[in-house]
Amino acid sequence: MSTSPDPSLSQSSGVLTIDLTALAENWRALARRAAPAQCAAAVKADAYGIGIEAAAPALHAAGCRHFFVAQLNEGTRVRAALAPRPQVRIYVLNGLQAGADLQDDYYAHGLAPVIGSEEELARWAASSARQISSPPCAVHIDTGMNRLGFASLGALKSAIDRYGRDTLGIDLLMSHFVSSEEPDNPLNALQIARFDEARAAFHGLPASLANSSGAFLKERPFFDLIRPGYALYGGNPTPGAPNPMKRVVSLEIAIQQVRWIEPGESVGYNAQWTAKRRTRLATLLAGYADGLPRGAGATDGRPGADVVIAGRRCPLVGRMSMDLCVADVTDMPEDAARPGASAQLLGDEIGIDELGARSGAIGYHVLTSLGQRYHRRYVG
Repeated sequence: MSTSPDPSLSQSSGVLTIDLTALAENWRALARRAAPAQCAAAVKADAYGIGIEAAAPALHAAGCRHFFVAQLNEGTRVRAALAPRPQVRIYVLNGLQAGADLQDDYYAHGLAPVIGSEEELARWAASSARQISSPPCAVHIDTGMNRLGFASLGALKSAIDRYGRDTLGIDLLMSHFVSSEEPDNPLNALQIARFDEARAAFHGLPASLANSSGAFLKERPFFDLIRPGYALYGGNPTPGAPNPMKRVVSLEIAIQQVRWIEPGESVGYNAQWTAKRRTRLATLLAGYADGLPRGAGATDGRPGADVVIAGRRCPLVGRMSMDLCVADVTDMPEDAARPGASAQLLGDEIGIDELGARSGAIGYHVLTSLGQRYHRRYVG
């Protein structure tokens, strides 16, 4: 997280509104869907950009007791944000980070690493054996991602047999879907079958496979714990179908300047967009340094994303700059698009999935790139 203070409303170029009530309602909806399995929350990447310190307590108040982060520093932030709340399990998905001190970094904060190799398991076993008590750990078996995790069930069984399941304190078996957002992808069924085989080998060990989209697969691969992330923050876990989740973030950017250009004149770096008519332009105070996708603006060869001004869509045109972007407001009443007015980049009309898709990116990128120059307003 940036150490820069949140800019005041008067000093910021935009307002990022984060609805913590919607976040909590999304978690409750997913928890109801998964019941009787439990529902965790992935709060990695600064809670997908909305802020760990705000998101974790809101999710805990909704009933969440299992949290997943990617890196150690995220785990310590979640623990601090939830102190002194008891009975909270925090898993570190990336496992035992090289060079980390297990006593100071994992044990002291009660962080449970998700271990995915024999080398990590050996290191955890050697250290845990010297402790009076240590936090549990999870083990990760790779069922098709080829990223992290034990490469085979045989390798995992051999490693656990070597060090002892009870000694290691393993309390969760997990894997990760490759293409759960594609419900008809045959990889889903293959991974579920591989994971079922691993579960059978470790009878009684709680298991977790489903991410946000996995929670909507017809096979209902909920097992003992689902661990949604993107859907909690308003992303659509069912691409191609209506979004079942509530919107969590909205973003409004100030208009700094308005001008007319003549047909044939271009906009932005490298003259990638050319006016076909006399065009009125509004320059907005945000760019890729603020987390907006660089491909959000239209070029002569392709359309881009829209913004909403006074209830009407206006296209972004020209290459996105570091600190600025430009909207075509020719069809707007002049008094509606004026310096000091606001353009909505995210809201009820335009969600994170649309902004990502029309910018050549994805909604995950939009969320996790939300900049620190916005004034952040938490509601709910």
